[in-house]
Amino acid sequence: MTEKYYLGIDIGTYETKGVLVNIKGEVIAQSAKKHEMIVPQSGWAEHRPNEDWWGDFTFVSNELINKSGCNPKDIKAVSASTIGPCMLPVDKDGEPLMNAVLYGVDTRAYKEIDYLNNNIGEEKIFEFNGNALTSQQVGPKILWLKNNRPEIFNKTFKIVNGTAFINSKLTGNYTTDHFSAAFVSPFYDINKQDWSNELINDLIDLEQLPKLVWTDEVIGEVSAKASKETGLAEGTIVSSGTIDAAAEALSVGVTGSGDMMMMYGSTMFFISITDSILSDSRLWYAPWLFKGEHSLMGGLATSGTLTHWFKNNFAKDLQGDDIFIKLAKEAEQSPPGAKGIIFLPYFSGERTPIHDTHAKGSFFGLDLTHNRSDMYRSIFEGIAYGTKHVFDTFKELNYVPSKLYSVGGGTKNKIWSQTTSDIIGLNQILRKTTLGASYGDAFLAAHACGDLKKDDINNWNAVDYEIEAKTNDQDIYSKGYKNFRKLYESTKDLMKEMDD
Repeated sequence: MTEKYYLGIDIGTYETKGVLVNIKGEVIAQSAKKHEMIVPQSGWAEHRPNEDWWGDFTFVSNELINKSGCNPKDIKAVSASTIGPCMLPVDKDGEPLMNAVLYGVDTRAYKEIDYLNNNIGEEKIFEFNGNALTSQQVGPKILWLKNNRPEIFNKTFKIVNGTAFINSKLTGNYTTDHFSAAFVSPFYDINKQDWSNELINDLIDLEQLPKLVWTDEVIGEVSAKASKETGLAEGTIVSSGTIDAAAEALSVGVTGSGDMMMMYGSTMFFISITDSILSDSRLWYAPWLFKGEHSLMGGLATSGTLTHWFKNNFAKDLQGDDIFIKLAKEAEQSPPGAKGIIFLPYFSGERTPIHDTHAKGSFFGLDLTHNRSDMYRSIFEGIAYGTKHVFDTFKELNYVPSKLYSVGGGTKNKIWSQTTSDIIGLNQILRKTTLGASYGDAFLAAHACGDLKKDDINNWNAVDYEIEAKTNDQDIYSKGYKNFRKLYESTKDLMKEMDD
């Protein structure tokens, strides 16, 4: 019998990654392609859809097929995930009308957020959608489009996120999963689990939004045109796909209530699975990937992005492909507490739990004894303090994860991951395969076509080791966390004044 394969591709903030696996979850081939996040001005963040999304997808897909040497007809199904939630208007031919506006790191629609909150009511929006209206939500960015780019708005046929764009290119069908749809407030009703214009009926026609599906559904087949561009066989099954963080959570075994994923990426993202709707205006709620399940989430606006920023601006003397390793070794020379430096990681505002688009980043407490190693260490501690702030918010809702699974590039950075465990006071479980969302995508492809059950991910990806939380420096970090919280509270009005 001919072996069948499953292809998963994830499009991230700075890189697209793909993987081809067999029914046992064994990796047959991997591929990656880098791209840039475009920052045209402060508070904006964009991608080029045809180049960074579809261009990367076709490159990675072809390379996976070529590297593996497999017959494209033996690839039974494909699934994609992308950064989310994003906002992209397309015309009737499915062509982008502008660059894609990215997720919560793009804070351009802060005026529209205020407008919608004032005209609809914050409490009403929260009850309807289960989320406060923030830069993470797509609705304000659609209103921004209407207000600031009316010529594009008037040409818009559909408004899609990254995954919906890829799926439309593959199949010609416009779909999005319920997990992704929950971030299109105020157009998604969490109780009816459907699109609705009940709160705002004069902005867009609901037909301009993709069809809603569950993540384990088949949404079409690879078209003849897409086959030529991707190298996939015409008729290959395409499953719904989802936002990258959700695919990544599934890839490390987040399948049941009490499971939580902590993703170290360009941003930090946290997903916990719950038995019922559990929402709080400081966090995010969404239906989980599978019907009848729910999720509660949090996320920082910047994390790994800050290490890139630091490298580009303060490590120009370092050469080679191992600059981050060299910087991490330097950071290890700085003691816990970074000699008193408090770092606020709010370089693109902040998402949960403060939802402050005006928040600013800072190094506080510098003196002439500090050096680059202290500053770099303080970045990891500042991100970890922001992470603790999110976890404390979960705790206030009586949610403490029974199992915390960590994934992402940051897990390979020992000082970052260990510092995080020490500050939040929780162990982190790491799986043997840490390929991320693309691996979860491949599993979703196999699951959607009925070849696997969702719990089979544990057979695919066994536990490798745990990072144990240490208590040696608890007093230092406790004081640092208090100062971290105080520093933001005492400067947030000034931050807003600077924007005004």
